[in-house]
Amino acid sequence: MQESTRPVDDIGLVEPKTKHFSETLALASGSELHGFDIVYETYGELNKECSNAILICHALSGNHHAAGYHSTQDKKSGWWNNVIGPNKAIDTNRFFVVSPNNIGGCSGSTGPLTIDPVTNSPYGPDFPLVTVKDWVKTQAMLADKLGIDVWSVIIGGSLGGMQCLEWSISYPHRVKHAFIIAAAAKLSTQNIAFNEVARQAIRTDQNFNGGHYYESNSKPELGLMLARMLGHITYLSDDALDEKFGRDLRDGEIKFGYEAEFQIESYLRYQAKTFVERFDANSYLLLTKVLDYFDPAGDTRGSLSKAMAPATAKFLIISFSSDWRFSPECSQEMVSALLDANKRVSYIEIQSAQGHDSFLMPIPRYHQVLKTALDRIAKELGLS
Repeated sequence: MQESTRPVDDIGLVEPKTKHFSETLALASGSELHGFDIVYETYGELNKECSNAILICHALSGNHHAAGYHSTQDKKSGWWNNVIGPNKAIDTNRFFVVSPNNIGGCSGSTGPLTIDPVTNSPYGPDFPLVTVKDWVKTQAMLADKLGIDVWSVIIGGSLGGMQCLEWSISYPHRVKHAFIIAAAAKLSTQNIAFNEVARQAIRTDQNFNGGHYYESNSKPELGLMLARMLGHITYLSDDALDEKFGRDLRDGEIKFGYEAEFQIESYLRYQAKTFVERFDANSYLLLTKVLDYFDPAGDTRGSLSKAMAPATAKFLIISFSSDWRFSPECSQEMVSALLDANKRVSYIEIQSAQGHDSFLMPIPRYHQVLKTALDRIAKELGLS
């Protein structure tokens, strides 16, 4: 990527920033963190009224690097570069976009890889389990440091959408609009089952060592690869896999062995290997638990509409027709609960063949919906 030849609607080079918090963070589990860091990126400029701020909440394997490039040698941009940038759906000419990396991850914010000041060794498996509510609390603390009292919009897909929902409940007067994309108010039993299989693949790897694999300078690579392969299958639809790979053989013939003979086998192995290079197994375990635990209706005897009572935001909920991990029915459940709670909500189901990963894809109808909604908000705010 050459800076001089980048597209005019691209952000270009960006630099991650770090905010340190010295105060003790009380977690939902009863544990505490005695100080922590949040790594984040920003795109665009905060206006003098501090009214044009958008928070981007990332999904399980995402991080703070949502748009742009970190160097001129980068071949891959941020994970939502097709949405964020000048004149794109999330227009950085008008909005100030903040994209943090959640604690517990492995991209710079405090997590299992971080040195525990008490032991002077990585937290590893001793890093406390966290929840979506904990994440939202730390994001609110970050907003305070940035001088943002109210988010114009909070946007997130998948696990990011759960954070949007929690924001609207925990800090109702700090968010005007919540865009919840390809998400659910709680995981289905099937999804919890998928997560448990992934965790067992990691925990039974011979190199896992109870999570203390840093000391032996090894990784439970095989277990993490298997977990990622399983997860990746659930993010795609059967139609998408069939269209992209079908039953195509790598070398055009069956070899009667256990090496990667089909194109889909080769693809999954490649995705798994590249994932292992950038992700930490302890973080993967923790993040899947964050997904499992999320259930705001758990505090209201199973009533999501009662759980949504504090919310004052205007909601836009988007689902995708081929998403079977977080199906349109999951979104419709949220819509129904919001309507029952007399909240303002718009809903659309986007036709797509890409499955759960659709929320990351440059689908024209999807992008147009986002752009139209954000154009309207910009007009309300008087942004040029």
